[in-house]
Amino acid sequence: MRIDVVSLFPEEVDRCTAFGVTGRARERGLLQLHGWNPRDYADGNYRKTDDRTFGGGPGMVMLVEPLRRCLAAVREADPAPVHVVYLSPQGRRLDQKRVRELAAMPRLVLLCGRYEGVDERLVQAEVDEELSIGDYVLSGGELAAAIVVDTVARLQDGALNDAGSAEQDSFEDGLLDCPHYSHPVEHAYGVVPAVLRSGNHAAIARWRRQQALVRTWQRRPDLLEGRELSKADRKLLQEGLAALEREQSTDPAEDTGPQAG
Repeated sequence: MRIDVVSLFPEEVDRCTAFGVTGRARERGLLQLHGWNPRDYADGNYRKTDDRTFGGGPGMVMLVEPLRRCLAAVREADPAPVHVVYLSPQGRRLDQKRVRELAAMPRLVLLCGRYEGVDERLVQAEVDEELSIGDYVLSGGELAAAIVVDTVARLQDGALNDAGSAEQDSFEDGLLDCPHYSHPVEHAYGVVPAVLRSGNHAAIARWRRQQALVRTWQRRPDLLEGRELSKADRKLLQEGLAALEREQSTDPAEDTGPQAG
């Protein structure tokens, strides 16, 4: 997969994606990342890429022409069809479903805004999609672009050492992930649940599913709104919530040690 980043600070995205899974994907040739600076396509000695907004008010707006020329060069650099994404607070909220769709594309162009954003005419003419990573404002789109690169890179075949890891991530099936534990078994902070040490893979799978359902109900109930749970999932959730209620109603003074659930 090839991703082209159009930014006044393309090196920021490059640094953020040079390590870990994304770095490994780049080293293995699974992901090509190219940075483009619209300042290189601006006129004049000052290479101006922004100007004041019409209508008055604070802030500057990125100009059409340097971005248009830059995007034209990006398109010409590779014959593969491009999908241009503008990282913007006005965009659709990025979620795992959309990440999977983006990861299947041969080529992405990520346009990073600065200041008050990009001239709307450029957005209308050149951008295929606007994406937001959350309801807040950043100084620029570079960090958002790095997040997009990370999310799609880890889904490239061979990027993860264990291909099954991505399938168990939060949001892959619309639920949050279950809790995870490692060594030691016993610690002052608690004990690893017995079911995870049982070797009973069916019981472990059932426990993990139940924990994912309960955790989603507790922390992100919006993910369950309008979702038709299967009969088995409904039973797991009801049993899990009942167990949680019993646990919470237990008098702490009566506890004899860490709970294993």
